Amino acid sequence: MMGFRALLVAIFVLILGYTLPVGGAHGWNLVPAFFAAIGEMGWQGQFNVDFSCFLILSGLWTAWRHNFSALGLVLAPIASFGGAMFLSAYLLFLTFQTNGDVAAVLLGNKRAAMLRA
Repeated sequence: MMGFRALLVAIFVLILGYTLPVGGAHGWNLVPAFFAAIGEMGWQGQFNVDFSCFLILSGLWTAWRHNFSALGLVLAPIASFGGAMFLSAYLLFLTFQTNGDVAAVLLGNKRAAMLRA
């Protein structure tokens, strides 16, 4: 678990450390550039479509993990737009909240408890 937590911290720091200077140099409105690359039908656009699908799945998993509760529905778009910076912080938080119980991290406490019953 310590190795996984270290990886999550490294991912968060790496993305934050990359995002801040890029945003400062190019502005914070990523949407036009993101969709323009998709419209060009090149490899960058293909990557953006693929990445968008991962973001959608991340948001859907977050909502599902919280049983589509109000909290889950609030966190889902944050997960979708926040990408790996959100997910790394969220997973790190969950590893501490669940005392490193991987089933509870991935499934939520209720589903993990049902596995043990």
